[in-house]
Amino acid sequence: MALDYRKCAEEIFSHLGGRENIISAAHCATRLRLVIADNSKLDKEALENVEGVKGMFDSNGQLQLIIGTGTVNKVYDEFLAVTGMTAATKDEVKQAAASKMPIWKKILKTPGDVFVPILPAIVASGLMMGIVEAIPKFAPAFGNTDLYSFLDLVANTAFALLPVLVAISSARVFGGNIFLGAVIGLMMVHPALLNAWNVGTAENIPTWSIFFYPIQQVGYQGHVIPVILAVLLMSTLEKWLHKHVPEMIDLFVTPLVTVVVTAYLTFTVIGPVFSVVENWVLAGAKWLITVGYGAGAAVMGALYPLTVVMGLHHMYNVIEAGMISSTGVNTWMPIATAANIAQFGACLAVALKCKSQKTKSVALPSSLSASLGITEPAIFGINFRYMKPFIAGMIGGAVGALFASWVKATDAAGNVVAFGATTYGVTGIPGIPAINNIPMYLLLMLISAGTAFVITWFIWKEDAPKKAAAPAPEPEAIEAPAVSVIRCAAGTVLQPAKGEVIAREDIPDETFAEGILGDGVGIRPVDGTVVAPFDGTVTSVFGTKHAITLEKGGMELLIHVGVNTVNMAGDGFEAYVKDGDEVKAGQKLLTFDSAKIKAAGYDDTVVVLLTNSDDIEGVECGAK
Repeated sequence: MALDYRKCAEEIFSHLGGRENIISAAHCATRLRLVIADNSKLDKEALENVEGVKGMFDSNGQLQLIIGTGTVNKVYDEFLAVTGMTAATKDEVKQAAASKMPIWKKILKTPGDVFVPILPAIVASGLMMGIVEAIPKFAPAFGNTDLYSFLDLVANTAFALLPVLVAISSARVFGGNIFLGAVIGLMMVHPALLNAWNVGTAENIPTWSIFFYPIQQVGYQGHVIPVILAVLLMSTLEKWLHKHVPEMIDLFVTPLVTVVVTAYLTFTVIGPVFSVVENWVLAGAKWLITVGYGAGAAVMGALYPLTVVMGLHHMYNVIEAGMISSTGVNTWMPIATAANIAQFGACLAVALKCKSQKTKSVALPSSLSASLGITEPAIFGINFRYMKPFIAGMIGGAVGALFASWVKATDAAGNVVAFGATTYGVTGIPGIPAINNIPMYLLLMLISAGTAFVITWFIWKEDAPKKAAAPAPEPEAIEAPAVSVIRCAAGTVLQPAKGEVIAREDIPDETFAEGILGDGVGIRPVDGTVVAPFDGTVTSVFGTKHAITLEKGGMELLIHVGVNTVNMAGDGFEAYVKDGDEVKAGQKLLTFDSAKIKAAGYDDTVVVLLTNSDDIEGVECGAK
């Protein structure tokens, strides 16, 4: 049965804590992305059970509801209609979410913001590099052909000039001019500089003496951290200059000063200092992978999914890019694959073991996605939600990463090298062409997924379906008269109390009779009950319970029992609904004691007025 998009949107909205709790909303190909002011106001259990919602997770300050391709955009349109919100772009939602993050998380998130946009170039180059390097192992003569040389050039370009890509992406993240960022990146790998990879074999390293300070003429091939920091400085300086330099000369002065100052500080401070820091980071990562016969790798294989949950896993891009640039081998990738493919195994076990069709419909496609390296649907939709599969996945990741730390590989020349990939940003099945030991990589995936699958199968048990709550008793309904008392273009108002209908002008109160509060009728009641005159919403129940207002389709209705009965302070009146209640025609709203009203010296006429009658066409009053 087709999904009711409007109903799905309405149910989602009803569990978000009100319109004021929603900061912004957007959607991607599969998910509704919301930024929420106060997560404690969410009814997360109810959200997960909304028909059409296949999973839910919190990431980078965003509440993301998995709805599905081709469906999410339709639910989103209805969501905007229901909430009255305007559409936001994904970037606007990300900015709104980022503003809520603590500073430490913003810092760790930055590498992901820089490296994710350049992933297509890196993945394409890395996969091609893996294929180009693998062919000579099976056809040695191919390594001496012009075609091999050409493909090798194409595959290596992105990595040889990686600082340029990083600089452009960094400028976009930090709000600087991307072309000035490109200049900084190109400057750091300028062919006039000594190539950073050749420094170790150079007899003499040329220097500049500027302001009596020696600066080595060495490029920054193989480095990314100095590039990011240089562009951060450039962007900060550029924005400051734009604010302080007169507009007449801003076009000339700002870029000139920005580039010269950034270049000088890059080659004197940022480059020399942070290239060393980056080397320490890479050395630490390599040590962590091999320490304790692979114990460090096992720890990272277990913890990797937790960084995915926190939205911080892209910070590893710095390490992976640095590894490829410096050695050509990304030894971190097998650990990431072990962690990701283990989540696939755990999710697959849930998919095969569960009996709930809704859970199965989420788990099967999510496990497939995880096998391709995209684990968020599996983690947030299934594993982390049920927790035991997530823990099983962590164990599988640890076992697989431990195995990966023991594996070696050989290069095209037959030399023993570290087990790893020629790219980053891909794991699981898509990583096969980029790995330098395919048989061991396949075994790694089997070990990781198999361990998680078996553990999940034995420790996870599907919860028994919750018994449906007993339906709430239907509100007491009284058969309303079939007579209408007000008719207009917006709808019909039925007679809300039994008795004789009189014209508005005959109501024994000047304010009502003259129509100052709107057009309508009076009713001389024969019993003390007021019922709903249509299916609508209660907008207000007076504190003295002698009057009530309702709304339906643009009609704003006042039902007032008696004249000057407000003075009775509620004595003799009772209300059976409250503000915001949805009511059905004939449902009891109020009761009143006519004898008490008359004993207090007041008239008990029930006044029924369309308070916005001036704004509605075709208003006709009287019993019919």
